[in-house]
Amino acid sequence: MKKLTHQEISSNRSSLETIDSVDKLPVYVILNSIRSSYNVGSIFRTSDGAMIKKLFLCGYTPHPPNKDILKTALGSTESVEWEFAENPKDVILKLKSEGIKIAALEQTKDSRVHYSIESSEFPIALIVGNEITGVSQDLIDLCDFTMEIPQYGIKQSLNVAVAYGISIFELRKIYDTRK
Repeated sequence: MKKLTHQEISSNRSSLETIDSVDKLPVYVILNSIRSSYNVGSIFRTSDGAMIKKLFLCGYTPHPPNKDILKTALGSTESVEWEFAENPKDVILKLKSEGIKIAALEQTKDSRVHYSIESSEFPIALIVGNEITGVSQDLIDLCDFTMEIPQYGIKQSLNVAVAYGISIFELRKIYDTRK
C-alpha cells in the first residue's frame, strides 16, 4: 500500500468550479443554536465530505466569517452552500412546503435508529440541535420523524459534530445504495 499524495487525492475530487454540477446528497441540514464555532466548522467540513445540498445556520449558531469556523472548516465554507436564518421554524416550514421530510437527530420515544431511514424518504431536512439541550420540543413537533444513534456506554449522547458525522454518512450510504 502506498499512501496517496494530496495531489492524487485532489485529482479525484470536485473543485469549486465544478461543484455545482455534482449530484449532491438531497439532505438539507438545519443547525439550531449550536454554541461552539469549532463544532460548526467541523460540521461544514463533514458536510463537504458528504456533499449535502445546503446548510442552514439558525438561532445563535455562529456563522462565517467567524475565524474559528474558518480555521476548522478548512475552506469548506466555500464549497458548502449555506445560509443564516435566525428562526429555524421559518426554514422548516419552507422546506416542508416543498415536500421535504423533516427529521431531527434526537432521542425521543418514537425515534428510529439512524441506519433505518429508507431511500424513498429522501429528500430530508435534518435538524441538529444545541450541544447541551439538543433539538427543542417545538421543532420536534414539526418533524415527520426523529432519528438517533444508539448509545451503549454510560453517557447519553455524542458530541454534536461527531453525531452529525455518523448520521450524515449513514444517510449518504443509504442514498448511494438506492440504485
